[in-house]
Amino acid sequence: MSSDITKKAVDMLLKGATLLKEPCPYCQGVRVMKEGYALCIKCGKEPEKRDNGSKPAENGKKMNVQEVLEAKLEVLSKEFEAESDHQKQQKILESINSVIDTLDKIKKKQ
Repeated sequence: MSSDITKKAVDMLLKGATLLKEPCPYCQGVRVMKEGYALCIKCGKEPEKRDNGSKPAENGKKMNVQEVLEAKLEVLSKEFEAESDHQKQQKILESINSVIDTLDKIKKKQ
């Protein structure tokens, strides 16, 4: 871990960043997130920008929570299909189950 990356991560944390539960997809290192940007403190890659609100749909309007969860379920299903590592498959299945449980709760409230 380079000292420049460490300094940047510490600076982000001091300014309100949070540590992410999910490891870096490239090196499995710890990541710090601030304003939608995730920084790995091991390899220094910034692999993704996360939107804290709802995502715009193809037609430009914002998606509701149920639509976001259904889209996420599709993505997770494709990841599961392509993954051959059994441990990673297990983690993906846990995420899929969590999304399905949340969708069920939302549908029951409607």
